[in-house]
Amino acid sequence: MDNYFEVGKILTTHGLKGEVKVNPITDFIEERFTPGTSLYIGESVDSSKQEVVVQRARMHKQFVLVIFEGIDNIDEAEKIVGKKIFVKESDRQELEDGSYYFKDILDLPVFDAETGEKLGILNDIETPGANDIWEIKPENGKSFWIPNIASVVKKVDLDNKRIEVSLLEGLRDED
Repeated sequence: MDNYFEVGKILTTHGLKGEVKVNPITDFIEERFTPGTSLYIGESVDSSKQEVVVQRARMHKQFVLVIFEGIDNIDEAEKIVGKKIFVKESDRQELEDGSYYFKDILDLPVFDAETGEKLGILNDIETPGANDIWEIKPENGKSFWIPNIASVVKKVDLDNKRIEVSLLEGLRDED
């Protein structure tokens, strides 16, 4: 059985000729949306998926406008709006050292690098601009966000399934 991971979400149609607006969730936008690339559309990672092939893609602001082969009018495009886009795990790109796929680090426990105290789990990742921000969800209390920068994230250890961070003053509201 193939494993899949999410690389985007279809937000809306764009025009009348089957083009859709995609919010990409990948650092490999050019590779993922190259003409001829096979992608898979579905409701969730566990749901059945429809294979689609990228016919044409172009950037538009922070979104990708995509036309898939066989989806050539607005009526066909509307059927896939709201669905997620996946790639097979076997199609994952090799990453350079210090880079990680979101699915490999989400749900990992996060520890204070100095005290060893468990702070919570990595619950969510957002990519608003220059660097990602990570939501840490403690077992009790309020979630908080940290920037994924070298002065905060000290170590991501996939082999031992743990993340070590050094919290800067004010990152965690402990009230």
